[in-house]
Amino acid sequence: MTDSLTIRRPDDWHVHLRDGAMLEAVVGHTARQFARAIVMPNLSPPVTTVAAAEAYRDRIVAALPGEADFTPLMTCYLTNNTDPEEVRRGFEAGVFTACKLYPAGATTNSDSGVTDIGNIRDVLETMAEIGMVLCVHGEVTHADIDIFDREAVFIERVLAPLLNDLPQLKVVFEHLTSEEGVQFVESAGANVAATITPQHLHINRNAMLVGGMRPHAYCLPVAKREKHRLALRRAATSGSAKFFLGTDSAPHAREAKESACGCAGIFNAPFALESYLAVFEEENAIDAFEGFASEHGPAFYGLPLNEGRVTLERADCDVPEAVEADDTQLVPFHAGETLRWRFVA
Repeated sequence: MTDSLTIRRPDDWHVHLRDGAMLEAVVGHTARQFARAIVMPNLSPPVTTVAAAEAYRDRIVAALPGEADFTPLMTCYLTNNTDPEEVRRGFEAGVFTACKLYPAGATTNSDSGVTDIGNIRDVLETMAEIGMVLCVHGEVTHADIDIFDREAVFIERVLAPLLNDLPQLKVVFEHLTSEEGVQFVESAGANVAATITPQHLHINRNAMLVGGMRPHAYCLPVAKREKHRLALRRAATSGSAKFFLGTDSAPHAREAKESACGCAGIFNAPFALESYLAVFEEENAIDAFEGFASEHGPAFYGLPLNEGRVTLERADCDVPEAVEADDTQLVPFHAGETLRWRFVA
């Protein structure tokens, strides 16, 4: 039995760091484990220009604790009016690593998102030309579509036609949640990959709905049936380079989660690696963990592998009921549980 595991230092290919006091409270949890992270641009107002991305990157770096060695990778929030030349300029200057597609109304601060994929055709053509990654929140938001079917319908109506039209466009299907999503990514070309969160590997929709409404298990896209969770576990632990780590860690103040209309998002950053590794151990796939956490993501984005190493040991890791953050509390994923692995260095 393996008692410790040392791997190449991983990256988080999807994280929400927020801004202001919340940024200062949470960024250290990500920087402690990860060398780089794709930072989501859904602030208020969203990050839609090179100047805004540079300013946000500076705020993130300023909020890092001590001697933290961490590089934020910035993204451009796409709107119906995004200028393709602004996207090109940001990418060629090394400011934008990717663009993020939020269908309007899909999740937190997405009201400025794209209402019809045709509205950004010129942007997508530019991205395909320069080899820039499109990060996709893969859901439709039409009122007549069941929330548990949003991902599958998005594939059918939006993503598959888009890739038929622009087969060279590089796409990361973020926070994959469904069996249909896994099958689509597996069958697509080498230009399509996906991130998978720890929560969607651990929980199905029962965690959110059984025994009462449980807001700290609520995120978007929502956790789905057990068959979808099992499909995600098979994909993540398969060794396929198409799947890699993206926490989608999304902190909200406790009172915002525990309210009449609780915010969507699970704060998993403090114990992300411990959470993921528990799944790989359960699936007898520890040997595949380094690829998922540290290698597949950089390869897809065309970035160098990290030189550093991190170590986890087999030891009890007690997750607190809450994490203090400025004048509020954040409830972490696995709150009150004991995980079997502990991050040590």
